[in-house]
Amino acid sequence: MSGSQKVAAITGAAQGIGRHTAELLATRGYHIAILDLQRPTATIAAIEAVGGSAFALTGDITDESVVESFAHQTLATFGRVDALVNNAGISHICPAEQIQAADYRRVLEVNLVAPFLLAKAFGQPMLKAGSGSIVNVASIAGLFGVADRAAYNASKHGLVGLTRTLAAEWGARGVRVNAVCPGWVKTEMDTVDQAAGTYTDADITARVPMARFASPDDIGRAIAFLADNGESSFINGQTLTVDGGWTADASWESLRLQKR
Repeated sequence: MSGSQKVAAITGAAQGIGRHTAELLATRGYHIAILDLQRPTATIAAIEAVGGSAFALTGDITDESVVESFAHQTLATFGRVDALVNNAGISHICPAEQIQAADYRRVLEVNLVAPFLLAKAFGQPMLKAGSGSIVNVASIAGLFGVADRAAYNASKHGLVGLTRTLAAEWGARGVRVNAVCPGWVKTEMDTVDQAAGTYTDADITARVPMARFASPDDIGRAIAFLADNGESSFINGQTLTVDGGWTADASWESLRLQKR
């Protein structure tokens, strides 16, 4: 490996935001390490098609032994790690009074505990090297309440808190930690959630001042910015909201739609 080539570890890169981020970083000269429950065959093929290199480990991010193996294999394969993108996550849409404890715990394990385990595993070599960037993919649901998403909202609020805490602990030692907070994104997760009848495209586009969903590429570019120590060298402990203006607009519905 070239001594100047960077390495990014990404979770959940078989599809959606993770896949687009992996492919984008590969075009920017990163070697890519992927951890996902499913084999990211298409992602690896796309990376290799642009002349990049990647390897993948299939496993559960909530299993600490899998996380530690992923970190070990990344370092053994590429010799370094410059960026960690905690992208993998799950949703759970259900009225709070009906949520089963097991479901609530599973969302917290995937969306909050696992990012901590990954930050710990990759943060140690980053701290030793005195350089690194961790980007946590949170959500606008980590900044505000959204009904019927008690588990998801709690996990993403926690992820924002974890981001700020690690930034405070590790910033002086060369490791920056930030979060991207997307609005609604057109991904496979959106397809599944809409199939359950919980909302429609119009529910989202009517609420967003830019009148559209985010694309995975919109979020991937924000992640790439925060991952790059050259582009965002003094940004630490921040939440970059990528929501088309959703959280900026307090207009009531008729007033909002008058501006279209």
